[in-house]
Amino acid sequence: MAFLLRRLVFYMAAFIAAATINFFLPRLMPGDPVQIMFSSAGTELPPESLQALKLTFGFVDGPLWQQYLTYLGSIFTGDLGRSIKYFPLPVTSVLGHALVWTVGLMGTATIVSFALGTFLGIVAAWRRGSRFDVVVSVGAIFATSVPAVVTSLIVLFIFGFTLGWFPNGYAADPSLDPAFSLQYIGSLAYHGILPMVTLCTVLIGGFTVTMRNNMINLLGEDYIVMARAKGLSDRHVMLWYAARNALLPTVSSLAIAIGTILGGSLVTEVVYNYPGLGNILYQAILARDYPVIQGQLLIMTATMLIANFVVDVSYVMLDPRLKGA
Repeated sequence: MAFLLRRLVFYMAAFIAAATINFFLPRLMPGDPVQIMFSSAGTELPPESLQALKLTFGFVDGPLWQQYLTYLGSIFTGDLGRSIKYFPLPVTSVLGHALVWTVGLMGTATIVSFALGTFLGIVAAWRRGSRFDVVVSVGAIFATSVPAVVTSLIVLFIFGFTLGWFPNGYAADPSLDPAFSLQYIGSLAYHGILPMVTLCTVLIGGFTVTMRNNMINLLGEDYIVMARAKGLSDRHVMLWYAARNALLPTVSSLAIAIGTILGGSLVTEVVYNYPGLGNILYQAILARDYPVIQGQLLIMTATMLIANFVVDVSYVMLDPRLKGA
């Protein structure tokens, strides 16, 4: 319990620090969204309506510290204001709708990448020095070195434009009505293949390299030598002796992967016009939609902190020796 309380206090302080940066960051950007809306209306709005617009969108006139305290209070009450671009929808509604798409895409890509990358790392480490190990290691390093935007554009150009095997954008066929039917679900899966391939390509290399290095460090341990001396099969030693213990440090890479895929999903969703959080953030930046930008960055921050907290707890559960650390 003491360990959990220490970690909770640490992550709460980190969240408040991130929320503070989140408050000041949009305000350092040039342009005022209300002034932009007022100017675009030309002579259709009288000057006295400017204050009404500010009150409508929740912009507080006053010292910066007063705005900051109002902003912190809105975070813990769940009132993130109303979107400027998607007015009159509240920010929670806009982000909640986009969150479903991003979680579905991200969750599937993370599970597939972790499973496949871990398996490739295990086999490559067990057969280190072989042709399989060389191909997998070089491919993994290359995949982690290429930015997500480059991977997205290459995959889209080859399989979308050149070969024409998959659609170039959208989450589903726009002509279909959203419904729980085989036709609509099939359209979702068909349109999600290219974004899924892009995100898996970005993630799988990191899992492969991490698992391979962990396995190689353990293959020379005494208990591995003893297991082989006992006459156990290579498959049993590889999976139940080496891979089982090498998997522990790989758990921490899941938290890092969350941050990587959040950044990668932003680019991927913009390239494929996917209606997730990344695309919403991009549109909000163009429109100077401060409430949506701040809400989106809060979601990213909270996701990273929760993922790291879960990893800390998982470490203690998987390795009881860490309880006294």
